[in-house]
Amino acid sequence: MTKLIIVTFIWAFSFSLIGEFLRGIDSAYLALSRVALAFVCFVPFMKIRGVNLRLAGQICAIGAVQIGIMYIFYYKSFAYLKVYEVALFTIFTPFYVTLIYDAFARRFRSLYLLSVSFAVLGAFVIKFNGINSEFLTGFLLIQGANLCFGAGQSAYKYLCESKGLGEQKELFGYFFLGAVIACALVAALFGNAAKFNPNAEQVAIIIFMGVVSSALCYFLWNKGACEVDAGMLAIMNNALIPAAIIVNLALWHKDAELGKFLIGSVIIAFSLILHKKIMKFYAKA
Repeated sequence: MTKLIIVTFIWAFSFSLIGEFLRGIDSAYLALSRVALAFVCFVPFMKIRGVNLRLAGQICAIGAVQIGIMYIFYYKSFAYLKVYEVALFTIFTPFYVTLIYDAFARRFRSLYLLSVSFAVLGAFVIKFNGINSEFLTGFLLIQGANLCFGAGQSAYKYLCESKGLGEQKELFGYFFLGAVIACALVAALFGNAAKFNPNAEQVAIIIFMGVVSSALCYFLWNKGACEVDAGMLAIMNNALIPAAIIVNLALWHKDAELGKFLIGSVIIAFSLILHKKIMKFYAKA
């Protein structure tokens, strides 16, 4: 749980950094640069000799989906949506996490949907605002990102549990290798290199997001995901939204309705309490 909280704090800056400073840069090359930096960070730790090729291939595939394809959808959505709208539409991720993980485990724990629904409701209360005329395209793009992110972390959690993987540092480079391959293919086919011309400030932000927000945070997030159950993981996906609002208020002085923020935060806190009760119920069943 601690790892997920640390990552949530760091990722709280991401919406504003992308929306305020990186808007207009080609999304395909931006995604590629971020995952390439993350991959470089893990190259020294990668186990190459004697590695289980099937397992490495599975982790590659998960990385390609969870952050490779996800980043393409995610960055592209900023061309159609405001920052708060992107945040609003990410509230559906917990549904994907819980349902996909249970599909992998061949079970359906319906009560998890109750606690997750409260988390989604809390995030919706916080982030609901007027939607612009291009919302449908942006909505579909961010749902594509949510689906990839939810499917990826659920698949990674299930794989680690089924294979009994403990130390994951030696294999996590393959996660980013898969993301690099996916982003490189998309950049080659659909990217516009002429629009990837970041200035010094933007380069610094891209390096931070590649090394810290991607390399460090995805490793901690996926490792932390293996330490909690799928329902708690789904709820932590939505804890990011109030954290992101605090960052906006404190650093970028963005307008926010404090009443909605407080009500939504209370609902999310209630969802955590409710989920713990549901976990105990299933443990006794």
